[in-house]
Amino acid sequence: MEGPVQWVVTDLRRCLACLNRPPYRRVMRISDVVKHKGDQVITIRSDATVGELLALLSEHRIGAVVVSDDGEGVNGIVSERDVVRHLHSAGPSVLDGQVGAIMTREVRTCTLDDSLDDLENQMTEHRIRHVPVVQEGRLAAIVSIGDVVKNRMSALQSERDQLRDYISQ
Repeated sequence: MEGPVQWVVTDLRRCLACLNRPPYRRVMRISDVVKHKGDQVITIRSDATVGELLALLSEHRIGAVVVSDDGEGVNGIVSERDVVRHLHSAGPSVLDGQVGAIMTREVRTCTLDDSLDDLENQMTEHRIRHVPVVQEGRLAAIVSIGDVVKNRMSALQSERDQLRDYISQ
């Protein structure tokens, strides 16, 4: 879905999300999460070896990397789990193979304007842990399930503090 139809669907989803949200709670956007965590994205080319991928994951202490041949688009995503799955089925020769052979090609993405609730639902429903953020066709950030949980915990803490302050007045 592209163009006006996609805009209508997106607006409808936002309206429906508002109906399920308590009236006092502000809609959190992906941009709120990115503001706190930063927009740095580690990428790797599809022709890099899986061994190089593992070095990158280890160096940055991360669980997934966006595959981008031009540094701007999203060609795929590859995680530690992908490596383990392919090591199990194909053996150690996978380490010398290309990242493109083991990456997930159909990547679910979001935008900075999407709601955090929508992303949480998408991550839960499709059992994904990392979602690239794309703005105007270009890779802008990446959000992990850890980022989402951290943001949710912070919001709950803030809400609790506000309620405590209100009660103690």
